[in-house]
Amino acid sequence: MFLGHGLGKFQKLISGAEIKFLDPFGLGATTSFSLAVFSEFFASSLIIFGLFTRFSSLTLIVTMAVAAFIAHSDDPFGTKEKSLLFLVSYILLFLTGPGKYSLQTLINKKFNKFNEWIKFILG
Repeated sequence: MFLGHGLGKFQKLISGAEIKFLDPFGLGATTSFSLAVFSEFFASSLIIFGLFTRFSSLTLIVTMAVAAFIAHSDDPFGTKEKSLLFLVSYILLFLTGPGKYSLQTLINKKFNKFNEWIKFILG
């Protein structure tokens, strides 16, 4: 997600080019595009490092659900397939959280007096 989708969108955002993007929530094309860049570029990079995995995967779940069920709603299944596969993988990441070797696990070991709910949200 980071290299294949997020990096290209991030470069387009900082280039200052005209942004034509789907506006499913009525926030404006630029705001919707910026939210997609945040999830596909920044949130996926946080998942790579194992930081805030559940929060990051939640933003990507929303992005992939919008891509699959709104942006490609009229397209054949072959077109929706990639976003659906990403959606399922991010749901699994949300449910399982960061792994044993993530940076978040190291942080949690240092600050093991966190509330369990905070650990779940951050993890």
